[in-house]
Amino acid sequence: MARGRGRGGPIRGGGGVMRAPYKPKPTYVPRHPFDFILCEPAFPRVKPAPNEDAFTQALMKRNADLSPTPQEQAAVLSLVTKIQNAFDNLIVAPGNFDSCQVDESRQVGSFKKGTMISGHNVADIVVILKTLPTKECVGALGNRIIEDLKNAGAKEALALITNDRGFEISNTDATVRVLVTTVHQNLRKLDPEIHLDFRVVQSHLAAIRHSRWFEESAHHSSVKVLIRLLRDLRNRFEGFEPLTPWMLDLLAHSSIMNNPSRQALPINVAFRRVLQLLASGLFLPGSSGITDPCEGGNLRVHTSLTLEQQDTVCLTAQILVRILAHGGYKHILEGNSRLVTDTSVFNGVVVSPLDKAYEKPLDSKDGEGEEMDADNGGDEAMETVEN
Repeated sequence: MARGRGRGGPIRGGGGVMRAPYKPKPTYVPRHPFDFILCEPAFPRVKPAPNEDAFTQALMKRNADLSPTPQEQAAVLSLVTKIQNAFDNLIVAPGNFDSCQVDESRQVGSFKKGTMISGHNVADIVVILKTLPTKECVGALGNRIIEDLKNAGAKEALALITNDRGFEISNTDATVRVLVTTVHQNLRKLDPEIHLDFRVVQSHLAAIRHSRWFEESAHHSSVKVLIRLLRDLRNRFEGFEPLTPWMLDLLAHSSIMNNPSRQALPINVAFRRVLQLLASGLFLPGSSGITDPCEGGNLRVHTSLTLEQQDTVCLTAQILVRILAHGGYKHILEGNSRLVTDTSVFNGVVVSPLDKAYEKPLDSKDGEGEEMDADNGGDEAMETVEN
């Protein structure tokens, strides 16, 4: 009697092992954390929003205290203009200068964006070379600019300091950091023994893209105010130090402009929203975070942070949200990291410090996981730019 045949061939003996049906690996889909501003239509208020005029006034006063004085702005603008003119003249008429060839120079950073903080009178200029950026040509270029400034009639004492990013020219009132890079077709020709570091050069090109995007998309005055407040928060709270200036720019822009009405939110609502988003896990693994508008491939800006840094940012924001919820905004605007590490009382409510959720594995060197991206548009190298 013939054996029965099933689909796929004859049935073998009864001793075979049945295989479990193939289950494809579920697709990884990053999620956006809960955001009350985006979900507000689904959660109508049962009572009017509380009056936050005092909070708004405190934020604006803090911004006024952080804003540079007219004298500081004039001092930085004067030095920037002189150096920019020197580069323009060098491009048009290099004369006997053959150490390198300058293609163009562009202003970037906080002074260009209008987010400079008082007491930090520093401006940034990116210089793009047609030639490869050797370490020797950086010093020669700096000396040439100093010479041209003196020939143009500069009377103040100028100091030149070279570093691994370019050079700095400063007087008694201001400093201009000249960040050296090269045209795109030269990037793969860089030799670390001879030229500037690849990541540094790449980050300077990214700074130009960031500046251009900011000028086109984030020029609203409220965005600039919030950036200044967030930079001040980062300077005072150690847990926010991993956040780069570019992350703060995108955080401020998204918190103010990303809402159903597409109109700028009030500064008090946007400031609270930043802390709530960070506290709810905007910059944690599995979150969609914020996509970098200047990089391809839907790159999320927070993936350049280590897992430990992501946890620290979230923990710090969670404590500040609790303090803010109980009326402690003055302490947030004027306090420091002790608010995060010490137990505090606000209006009879005890706010105690939180424990870290992430523990660094013993066999891990840097705490980085699958979420890490080692080439995130030069964010690590951008740490010193605009700080």
